[in-house]
Amino acid sequence: MAAVAISNVPARDAPRHEMIAFAIMAALLLVAPLLVYPFFLMQALCFALFACAFNLLLGYVGLLSFGHAMFLGSAGYFSAHVAKVWGWPPELAILTGAIGAGFIGLVVGALAIRRQGIYFAMITLALSQMIYFFCLQAPFTHGEDGIQAVPQGKMFGVINLSNQMALYFTVLGIFLLAFLLIRRIINSPFGEILKSIRENEPRAISLGYKVDHYKLAAFVMSAALVGLAGAVKAIVAQNASLTDVHWTMSGEVVLMTLVGGMGTIFGPVVGAFIIIAMQNYLAQFGQWVLVIQGVIFVICVLAFRRGIIGEIAHRFRLSL
Repeated sequence: MAAVAISNVPARDAPRHEMIAFAIMAALLLVAPLLVYPFFLMQALCFALFACAFNLLLGYVGLLSFGHAMFLGSAGYFSAHVAKVWGWPPELAILTGAIGAGFIGLVVGALAIRRQGIYFAMITLALSQMIYFFCLQAPFTHGEDGIQAVPQGKMFGVINLSNQMALYFTVLGIFLLAFLLIRRIINSPFGEILKSIRENEPRAISLGYKVDHYKLAAFVMSAALVGLAGAVKAIVAQNASLTDVHWTMSGEVVLMTLVGGMGTIFGPVVGAFIIIAMQNYLAQFGQWVLVIQGVIFVICVLAFRRGIIGEIAHRFRLSL
């Protein structure tokens, strides 16, 4: 049983539209460093992966987590610690962050998925706050100072990540591979079951699906992919801090997903770039940035009820 798609495009045409859009996105990101500061692009790519992984849970399973920052921040701490203290190479540091976040996701998911709606959201928020206070008090996280001066090293002993362009294309490669993985999950039989759970969970149960198992699997996948984003971000920024594990970060990823288009593949990417661009280029306005963000968010909700990409997909009957 498959969920109702947001478009009326035939199923055989959907992959073609998606791959054309993917090729355009990849081409734009390849030439972007010639026009935009690479560090900003790398930060945006990390948050775009964060939003895509979050959308896997919210947009395709219908589970609203208010605690996904715990996976982003904890993975950053794992990655930064093993890279700086243990001297591990960046590929192992990033892998450690993703696996660590996936393990936390397994524990949190096992406790939370038996609840729905606001109860699920509040459980994830409460557990996220526990992780936040652990990161604040644990000796290896260095409290409010965080882990600074994280070495970037050489990826696979060959790619020198201290070179900004080499680092950018490494981050871009990780993002594109993770994006394709998320797309594959969504378009697989497993993804179709997730959509059916979102649309009508009682019916999915009546058809014999072990719904809790599928939810837990999706939760762990989402957590691990968020951890991948957090680990890469720690290497890029060369630090891990409490900012990434704070509950406000969980709110930001919800905003990114809704602005871009919940339940679309490319929507979270667009939403992440818009939000990060606002934070960077409107920083001169100080605290007014939050007001400006609020106004833009209200406008987007009123003008694009399905999100920016969601509205485009709906209007042109595309699968995006």
